[in-house]
Order: sequence, then structure tokens, then C-alpha cells
Amino acid sequence: MTENNTITCEKFLPHPPAAVWKALTDPDLHARWWAAGDIKPVAGHRFTLDMGTFGSQPCEVTEVDDQRLLAYRFAEGSLDTTITWTLHPEGEGTRLVLTHAGFDLDSAIGRQAYAGMGKGWPHVLNRLDSTLAETA
Repeated sequence: MTENNTITCEKFLPHPPAAVWKALTDPDLHARWWAAGDIKPVAGHRFTLDMGTFGSQPCEVTEVDDQRLLAYRFAEGSLDTTITWTLHPEGEGTRLVLTHAGFDLDSAIGRQAYAGMGKGWPHVLNRLDSTLAETA
């Protein structure tokens, strides 16, 4: 495995942690800004995200700290990565830190996913911000 196999993005959202948490954990809101799936903030919960042309991706929640941290395995059996969302209250808003770790950069699919998601995650975070603004 190559050492630097992690994507980290952060974005200040002018919304309280409770609103950001709801967007990360409510299936209806989650589908509006990223992907449809039965996500729930419950450790051990298994769900599938509909990634369109990239197919259905199996996931499992691995860690939950209400309104502070949500982590889950993503694309089990193919990418086998981990997505972690960390929420930091900041003034009247939230600094959201996304860490997507565990890409196998020794494989073609791992390198392709790392490159694509590295470019894609900032756009996903912008859609999250827009969804929060529309639902505030």
C-alpha cells in the first residue's frame, strides 16, 4: 500500500451541527446531496448507497458520536475504504471534515477511485451546503 492513500476535505457550513448531522444521517436529505441509501447513525448498521453508474455500494457504520462523528466502511468488497465525517462547532456554524481513507493505490481501481473522488468530494460538499441552505 502506498502511504498517502487518504483524501481529506473540509468545509465551513453556516449551519449548526444538528442540521449538518441530520443531512448526513437522514436518508431523504442524504439522497438530495450525494446518494440514495438507508443510512442510519447506528454502529453496525448495514446499508447500500446507490452510486448511479458506479452501482450499489455496500456500507457498514463503524462509529457514531452523535452530532460529532460518523464513520462507515464504503464499497465493501471492491474499494474497501472508510469514510469519516467529523463535525466541529464553529461560531454559529459547523466545520465539517471529511476523511476518505484506505484506497489501495497499488491497484488500478484504487488509483482511479482515489483520483476521481479526490476531485469529486469538494463538489459533493458544495451540494451538501446547497441542500442545507434550501432546507434551513
